[in-house]
Amino acid sequence: MPRRALRKIDAAIDLAGRLRKFDDLPVPWQPEAMFGRAAPLEVEVGSGKGLFLASAAAAAPERDFLGLELAGKYARFAAARLAKRGLTNACVVEGDGPRVFRERLPDRSLAAVHVYFPDPWWKARHKKRRLMTAAFLSEIERALAEGGRLHFWTDVQEYFESTLDLVREVTRLSGPFDVPERQPEHDLDYRTNFERRTRLSGEPVYRAEFAKRGDSLG
Repeated sequence: MPRRALRKIDAAIDLAGRLRKFDDLPVPWQPEAMFGRAAPLEVEVGSGKGLFLASAAAAAPERDFLGLELAGKYARFAAARLAKRGLTNACVVEGDGPRVFRERLPDRSLAAVHVYFPDPWWKARHKKRRLMTAAFLSEIERALAEGGRLHFWTDVQEYFESTLDLVREVTRLSGPFDVPERQPEHDLDYRTNFERRTRLSGEPVYRAEFAKRGDSLG
């Protein structure tokens, strides 16, 4: 399902503190340099319009949220969404998610990783471009703290099943645990905009959650 056109961002919105480039990220990693404090950190890979980031940050002010979005116009849109709501415990990085994991995020630094509706790259010759590869799953496992969670949702059953097989093959994460579908209480009460569109069109969403056990720490 292709992305819809974005609304124009109000030029008066100050994105400072809510939008960063890859080269802006601290080396070595310092939560205080990102959020002004050290708190449990959750990362969303592929933040799109930022519905999850904004909702999660508002619901859990004691946690920090980092969105990784490769498309610059979507990264800016998501950052503007955070700014409009005055959320200081979330920001968006315009950059490649796997690279951020490889080059910036330390071992055992994350409370959760969220991957919602990544591009399925349908054609067989393009599947190597998929986000959920063996290499990236290994990076996720490395970066998760003990007890940390991986949340993976997609509307493509084949991608869901092949990813679950990969998780079992290349990691020691516990799961998959079932994630029950809940009824939304209002029009934006969905995990992401993509989930909203998928469910309103009557299509299934496949959900799984994994946990890092103590013996997965390496």
